[in-house]
Amino acid sequence: MPVFNENQNDGESQVIVEKKLKEPDRYRVLLHNDDYTSMDFVVAVLCGIFHKTTEEATAIMLNIHQQGVGQCGVYTHEVAETKVKRVHQAAKAAGFPLKCTMEKIY
Repeated sequence: MPVFNENQNDGESQVIVEKKLKEPDRYRVLLHNDDYTSMDFVVAVLCGIFHKTTEEATAIMLNIHQQGVGQCGVYTHEVAETKVKRVHQAAKAAGFPLKCTMEKIY
């Protein structure tokens, strides 16, 4: 919608065109179940990296355990990519093969 500037010295109105910004693409960050990563570690990752409460993290962890995969959150590309890398670094440091992926939301 145009904006009219009525403070012009020449008595004329000026139309300022506002550009509509495109929303950034969004990505789901997913954790995948495996037979080796402990449930406690998954909860710790969800609390530490994804800032979930213990209750939220436990619910997500149980969903991952039962369904094979669970969503940790939805983020812009850069944030999602950083979260995936942090999970892999933490898992590697702890000796777990925890898999974390991201998928674009269409």
